[in-house]
Amino acid sequence: MNIQTKAPAKIMPDAQTVTSVHHWTDTLFSFRVTRPQSLRFRSGEFVMIGLLKDDGKPLLRAYSIASPSWDEELEFYSIKVPDGPLTSRLQKIVPGDEVILRPKPVGTLVLDALLPGKRLWMICTGTGVAPFASLLRDPETWEQYDEVILAHTCRTSAELAYGRTLVAALPDDPLIGELVGDKLKYYPTTTREPSKIEGRISDHLRDGRVFSALDMPAWTNSEDRVMVCGNLALNKDIMSICADHGLIEGANSDPKHFVVEKAFID
Repeated sequence: MNIQTKAPAKIMPDAQTVTSVHHWTDTLFSFRVTRPQSLRFRSGEFVMIGLLKDDGKPLLRAYSIASPSWDEELEFYSIKVPDGPLTSRLQKIVPGDEVILRPKPVGTLVLDALLPGKRLWMICTGTGVAPFASLLRDPETWEQYDEVILAHTCRTSAELAYGRTLVAALPDDPLIGELVGDKLKYYPTTTREPSKIEGRISDHLRDGRVFSALDMPAWTNSEDRVMVCGNLALNKDIMSICADHGLIEGANSDPKHFVVEKAFID
């Protein structure tokens, strides 16, 4: 007598439920998930998230938390890679689905890794804006700095939509709107199509265009603090520019003038 047994269902470890998904372009999307009750993190940190592979083993990648530390849910901003092992599947999630979220936040893009200063520069490319989406919605950022500058470089204007929407909403945010006031400066640039500001942010920093446009002085290690999250080329460029201005790289254990998130670089 043949007795057929049903294969046991795969159990997803550290599962969180997707609550919303927004597709910004055909290559970019954001999504929100439930937050583990035990999770505590500093704005700007990242966690490992992912899905189960066909063999039942988890496939994980590092993702910056785009929501601030006080948010009841967690937001993430992701690129879509058609043949990517994770994003080819992750881009298809819908509310009600589950994803793996390892509740062990880490990262260098935190306020604690910088010495006190007057201005905070957030420099990024593409989805590198995610940790700054977290920091820009954190009251502590606005309490610590007189001016905050978000410089976001993307290939096209459409790819700037996530950051543009974020910036537009900040003055009306019920928690931090009054703190933001006129402190925020936004400097979006495109590299592959015409726009109001074209070119790589690194070039605009080297020739001083960004300082003139924003009516700000060039960087000094006494007043300016810099956070960087982008591709390898941007990271290297900005680190070199920081060094030219006398800024020293810091870390959680040794706060200095600038920090760079290198976890997303292969």
